[in-house]
Amino acid sequence: MLRAIGLFIVLLVFWLLLSGLYTPFLIGAGVGTALFATWFGRRLSVVDPEGQPFQLGWRIFVYWLWLAGEVAKSSLTVARIVLHPKLPISPSLVRFKASQSTDLGRVIHANSITLTPGTLSIHCNAEEFLVHGLTREGAEGCVNSAMDRWVSRCEQGR
Repeated sequence: MLRAIGLFIVLLVFWLLLSGLYTPFLIGAGVGTALFATWFGRRLSVVDPEGQPFQLGWRIFVYWLWLAGEVAKSSLTVARIVLHPKLPISPSLVRFKASQSTDLGRVIHANSITLTPGTLSIHCNAEEFLVHGLTREGAEGCVNSAMDRWVSRCEQGR
């Protein structure tokens, strides 16, 4: 029930932010639409811990800030490579075991790798990750990385 209430609040706030007009009719329409979408989501059984990972708490916001910095640094690195006259790329694949213990943790880690310019998660399961990198250094940087440690801390609450 807590997840349904959380979903309702998020949907209503999203409606109000996009609306920009706060007349009684539009607020009522927002409440009605958010209630309907929440009810429909519960009927479809999509209101679950993966869809609303409250267990991550405030740590996910700290992680997002850290990830934004990593994305910025990687963007500069990729721009430098692309603008270099000799285009010094060395496409590489690496396999490694990630330290996450849950599917949610592995998904966050794989998506974070893909969001970071120059790297792409190709395959992810409980046993291993397969990552493609624009350069060998970029690909190897995913093995035993700070990102792996950050996601594990996030998922385990440390």
